[in-house]
Amino acid sequence: MTGKISSKFIIVVLTTMLALVGGCATFYQKTQKFQDLINTGEILKAHEWLQDQKKMQKGINRLLYLFNDGWSDWMLGNYDSSNVSLNEADLMIEDQRKNLALEGLSFITNPGITPYQPEDFEIVFVNYFKALNFIGLKKYEDALVECRRMSIRLYELNDKYKERKNRYSDDAFAHVLVGLIYEANKDINNAFIAYRNAWETYRDIYKSNFNLTAPDQLKMDLLRTARQMGFNSELTHYEHEFNMSYEEPPADMGELVFIWQNGFGPVKAEWSVNLAVVKGEGGFVNFTNEELGLNIPFFIGDLSADERSNFSDLTFVRIAFPKYVERTPVFTSGILKSGETEKIMQVAEDINAIAFKTLNDRMMREMGESLLRFAAKRAIEEGVRKENQDIGAAVSIINMLTEKADTRNWQTLPNTISYTRIYLPEGKNLLTFIMSSDNGEQSHHFEVEIQKKQTAFYTFQSLETYPPSN
Repeated sequence: MTGKISSKFIIVVLTTMLALVGGCATFYQKTQKFQDLINTGEILKAHEWLQDQKKMQKGINRLLYLFNDGWSDWMLGNYDSSNVSLNEADLMIEDQRKNLALEGLSFITNPGITPYQPEDFEIVFVNYFKALNFIGLKKYEDALVECRRMSIRLYELNDKYKERKNRYSDDAFAHVLVGLIYEANKDINNAFIAYRNAWETYRDIYKSNFNLTAPDQLKMDLLRTARQMGFNSELTHYEHEFNMSYEEPPADMGELVFIWQNGFGPVKAEWSVNLAVVKGEGGFVNFTNEELGLNIPFFIGDLSADERSNFSDLTFVRIAFPKYVERTPVFTSGILKSGETEKIMQVAEDINAIAFKTLNDRMMREMGESLLRFAAKRAIEEGVRKENQDIGAAVSIINMLTEKADTRNWQTLPNTISYTRIYLPEGKNLLTFIMSSDNGEQSHHFEVEIQKKQTAFYTFQSLETYPPSN
């Protein structure tokens, strides 16, 4: 047996990969039934549809299945079941090992055939939803464990991106949630620290990168915990910085922390670009697109003279990249009302903005990986052509058809998250949440049981979202 790989073997492999890749549909389009059921409020049916997707449960998209299964169970109030799925997702993220065979195949087809690699913010939100589950179960100590894990992951993000450009190097709302749960658990010192970390993240990262400033509720929470801890100099400092005076909360009342998850975040689609190939010097070729202002040098100096000449014969190549497509929430604002008290919701987390900016930050890396994929495909194509021109032509067509971007993402994350705190008398309280859109208002009425000097939580997910825009 020679060391030379048969051209027939290569085309069988590529044809198999073509079948694996499937058609041109994006991941969103393949799961649109699930999304449609969610948008119409049929969460149980959406959950049942997901349970029927046996291929997704066992294959390279299992992590995405676990994300959506955990989310739909959370929506249905099945908090323990939700955590079963999210715990497995957490373990998969922690223990995920690269499958070298699939990693190699991704360079001759596309990255969509490999196990899904989650975005950084998706990883953080696994622990976020686990914390919400424990809050729903009133297990605040367990919720704090998830908060600590969120903190660890945020520190890891900071370390990961010290030397690389990435706008999402910390998560402000994750710190807010940590503070909320610490405070509900009467750990005021750690709550103060978490609120301070949140404020600094809004000030130093979110304002410039995501055009999002700290909500007033966070500022009030920071002032209150500073006062409770007796940190008078910090209280004076933040009153001056916020241009806000501390207000003593009412005595002998309980409080409700209300979290509003509005709509859904963006979905991934594909865009492609034609790049002209211009022979450079020193073993480089330049992939250029004047319209987009792109000029990407790519080193091919280690190739043989014949292989290098193959590159110089090219006029242009098509490279595919992922992109986000926004799903705009129907509702643009919200007010929480209890009697004469009104609380205006302010956005505390813009997942839509985070998604777009983080993908943009790594676009050059995406381009580099796409060019490596192209080089691998081209090398195979030319090797096969030397043995058989017809098979080489077939490989060229397969290469073109398998040039696809990875369009997978966690599509049940909210578009934005807002929160507020409202003080209420002990006992049952009826509240109204009023959401406004361009077409009018919609109200959600709910009841909460309040205990004196205790914190209750209520999370509301509005499902109304416009379809992905092009």
